[in-house]
Amino acid sequence: MGEREDKALAKKGQTVGLVIAITMVLWLIANLAGPQLGLPGRYALLFDFAALAALIWAMVNVWQMWQARQADKRD
Repeated sequence: MGEREDKALAKKGQTVGLVIAITMVLWLIANLAGPQLGLPGRYALLFDFAALAALIWAMVNVWQMWQARQADKRD
């Protein structure tokens, strides 16, 4: 794997890490603030599904990064 591909994977890894961190912080804030704001329980479910979608996106990207690294090892 060349230097350009390594930098692209590193950037992708940073993006994935940032998405995971921001997702967890926003999810925690939503779960703490929801009841205090008097939001119905269905909004909590909405926040949960949004966080789940972001984490699935992150896992797909981690899988793609892992596959790229494995392909590089085989070459």
